[in-house]
Amino acid sequence: MAKLITRLLIVDGPTRLLYKRWTRHRGQTGFCYDVVSRNCSYESSGRSSKWQQLRQLPIIRYLKSLRWTPIPLSVGFALIAFQQYRHIRERESRKKGDDTRPILASDWEIQCYRMLPLKTLSRVWGWVNNIDLPVWARRPILSLYVRSFGCDLSEAVEEDLKQYRNLGEFFRRAIKTAVRPIDFGNCVVSPADGKVMHYGRVEKDHLEQVKGVTYSLQTFLGPNTWQTYNQIEKVSDDVYHKSLLHNPNNCLYHCIVYLAPGDYHRFHSPVNWEVQFRRHFSGELLSVRPSIARRIAGLFSLNERAVYVGKWHHGFFSLAAVGATNVGSIKVSFDKDLATNVKGWKKGTHHEHRFIRDSSGIHVKKGEFFGEFNLGSTVVLVFEAPSDFSFKLRTEQKIQVGQSLNHCMSESNDLPNCTIH
Repeated sequence: MAKLITRLLIVDGPTRLLYKRWTRHRGQTGFCYDVVSRNCSYESSGRSSKWQQLRQLPIIRYLKSLRWTPIPLSVGFALIAFQQYRHIRERESRKKGDDTRPILASDWEIQCYRMLPLKTLSRVWGWVNNIDLPVWARRPILSLYVRSFGCDLSEAVEEDLKQYRNLGEFFRRAIKTAVRPIDFGNCVVSPADGKVMHYGRVEKDHLEQVKGVTYSLQTFLGPNTWQTYNQIEKVSDDVYHKSLLHNPNNCLYHCIVYLAPGDYHRFHSPVNWEVQFRRHFSGELLSVRPSIARRIAGLFSLNERAVYVGKWHHGFFSLAAVGATNVGSIKVSFDKDLATNVKGWKKGTHHEHRFIRDSSGIHVKKGEFFGEFNLGSTVVLVFEAPSDFSFKLRTEQKIQVGQSLNHCMSESNDLPNCTIH
């Protein structure tokens, strides 16, 4: 009886295998050596069909297309030295208390980053998140995530990890009403748990994503067509800014809340308002971590986002849910037509939807459940308020749903209270 020893080496993608077989026959003193290159296949029809399905996954097709391209060692060392120089220069600048602008990534660095298959990887991650886990594996796997990102299970409506069928259900877990009281004074409250990246008054149609790094309000929100059905071409910054104000004596303000992976992933309405319009931009899925936001100007304008526009008792109000790496899935409670990270959509395009029926939009109350991310991401608020509106925040402050962002104003047109669901 022959004795078979097989070694496998991967060549030209994961679907071709090089077999080196040594067959020693009984009674022979030597070895018979041959090398056979063949397609990886299985005699079992069940295994074959599963393997064929696996081969059709986007990530597998992408990996098959990769080819190694050697570069000179000198180029690699030069790149490493350049990156290290930038880190050292920024660190020394912080030590000296230098308040200069952050060191931004160059255009070629941003282009290289955008070439990564982040949308495909995010779809694969979403698929992995929805795989049902065996009951015996739920607690150890989810406990690892809880420990890694510091999740507080005592706040969850369901504290037993075995009740979450997959990672996605755990990410989107509901929390107890009592742990997030809503400030129902005449103020704007935080739409999500997270960290305040930046806030303040909008100056000259530009917003700051972090201190010293700006992006265009007109590029972020898109043309002001929610007040008219006519397509409006790009206008000057000053004209665009004024077109948003319902009261010329008011000002525009903004606030950016970053949700980390360990935070509560649902977001809620920050005020009582009427949602009239949605614009969905099919952009990139770059990371929105603060360290990346300090490097890439206009990051939020590059990424996929769903912008909801309407009005509150002080005038214009908008809430934008911004996608990020592994956060291709954005869902909004009242907008069933919203589909994010969809294959085949051309980058740089946007899709619009009007919610106005019989001259009225969708009314949402302060603290009401608005939507959810599949993982941590960012919520951007841009709104109109009186000139004496005053934030009571600090940059990088941790904040929770329902917590007031500003000092309460004298007037109050708030609608009846609601709770977190």
